Amino acid sequence: MIFCFKFLLQLIVLIHISAASAGSYDDFFSAIGTDNSAAITRLLARGFDPNTRNAQGVTPLILALRGSALKVADALLSNPTTHVNVRTEQDETALMLASLNGFEAVCRKLIALDADVNNPGWAPLHYAASGGHVTIMRLLLDNHAYIDAASPNGSTPLMMAAKYGSNAAVKLLLEAGADPMLKNNLDLTAIDFANSSDRREAASTIAAFVRAQRPKGSW
Repeated sequence: MIFCFKFLLQLIVLIHISAASAGSYDDFFSAIGTDNSAAITRLLARGFDPNTRNAQGVTPLILALRGSALKVADALLSNPTTHVNVRTEQDETALMLASLNGFEAVCRKLIALDADVNNPGWAPLHYAASGGHVTIMRLLLDNHAYIDAASPNGSTPLMMAAKYGSNAAVKLLLEAGADPMLKNNLDLTAIDFANSSDRREAASTIAAFVRAQRPKGSW
């Protein structure tokens, strides 16, 4: 009789804990969706793991950045157990997403927490260049981002800036030492990238830079 009572008591406790955990899980991911940093902070203080993945296998920090929940991202980055270099199924990192979306403050915090600036494959500088975010590009370069980083298909940040970014982004990379003559796996240069999107100003800027680098008297 006593054994049955103890077993029943343990079962009730386990059910209560499971229900509480499920409630915390739902509350946590709901708070990310509404950028409710206060709720996130409370749950983290109660021991909720900031690296818990949602039903689709996505981490909270990635979800926050995808949804522009910057208050939540800040709360997560303030927790010392948050993993900052986790890669998504698309092989993207938090720093790559923050760079693409122009979240400068987040980029600074991630770099301070040793986020990978030069991860293999597509790099944060490719993403910042694609978005034309000059300040973030400078930040990455100041933190030793490789200026001619090659993506899996051989494309460089300059190529991304020429096709998707801004002329200011193109100028920054050229002035910082990017090589405009490099070609990707399809034998395309940065000028080819610019022309493919009818980015005439970018193409002209790159062409002028190339001409200026040639010895005087040459064509």
